[in-house]
Amino acid sequence: MIEVRDLTKNYGDRTAIDRLNFSVSKGEVVGFLGPNGAGKSTTMKIITGYMAPTSGIVKVAGFDVFESPIEVKRRIGYLPETPPVYMDMFVQDYLKYVARLRGVASGNLNSMVDAALEKTNLQDVRKRLIHNLSKGYRQRVGLAQALVADPEILILDEPTVGLDPKQVAEMRKLIHSLKGQHTIVLSTHILPEVQASCERIIIINRGRIVAEDSLAGLSKRMSGGQKLVVRVRRPSSRLEKGLGDVAGVHQLRAEGNVLQIDVDGAEDTTEAVANLIVAEGAGLLEMKSTSMDLEDIFIQLTSELGSAQPTGGAL
Repeated sequence: MIEVRDLTKNYGDRTAIDRLNFSVSKGEVVGFLGPNGAGKSTTMKIITGYMAPTSGIVKVAGFDVFESPIEVKRRIGYLPETPPVYMDMFVQDYLKYVARLRGVASGNLNSMVDAALEKTNLQDVRKRLIHNLSKGYRQRVGLAQALVADPEILILDEPTVGLDPKQVAEMRKLIHSLKGQHTIVLSTHILPEVQASCERIIIINRGRIVAEDSLAGLSKRMSGGQKLVVRVRRPSSRLEKGLGDVAGVHQLRAEGNVLQIDVDGAEDTTEAVANLIVAEGAGLLEMKSTSMDLEDIFIQLTSELGSAQPTGGAL
């Protein structure tokens, strides 16, 4: 359904996205994951035709985004990070307006609006001004406008940003309910969004893809990694630098006298870490190892060390 080839976008001398290559098959739910500023929103804007790339090709359902923009837009429902709602309109009237813009036939207008309201649980507020709705409900209205023409593809850019925990849970449930009905690309920097909704993830950092796999596959590929949690009496920058230079250490994070060290899982690495702490006289109080979870994998892949060798495809 979506094919991206050698996609690049430059802002002056800064490269926002750098030769991206990926595809999304019909019916897939793909998480486009990365830290803030990684290039996620720029990529989504290009796929939906709201922004032109510097170079590269994007095709949606076989249509080139820039040679056949109307055909592409007919097939895509887009929820940008800030929902494109008109505050002075009633919910129902706004959705009818969007449906007309999207080319929904007059005979189908009411039924399509009703379906979008039902999918997003907005029936009770259909006659209220959007201005008077909570942020969570406005986000739902934004999703309803993306759904109102029943598009084949949904592009959702940070759909839970700024929502409270209850609203986040409701939005995740809503997105999950759309699986199987649409091809979905979910752009986010929030890991639980991916875990709750997505079958496959693409991790982007500094404009380049650093991993692409299913959640299970990514966890399996990284299963050899471990995290050492170390508590010392006398932490120091010298100790941190020394540990960072140990072969097999991927990433180190210090919080007071507790060090979290991502390592390759080899016993020699664990021994080398312990020996260095003792040799530095840092006062080793505790050291334990745990398996790496998705958060640890994400941090490793998007850290300076983890992003040094972007793959542009599978990890």
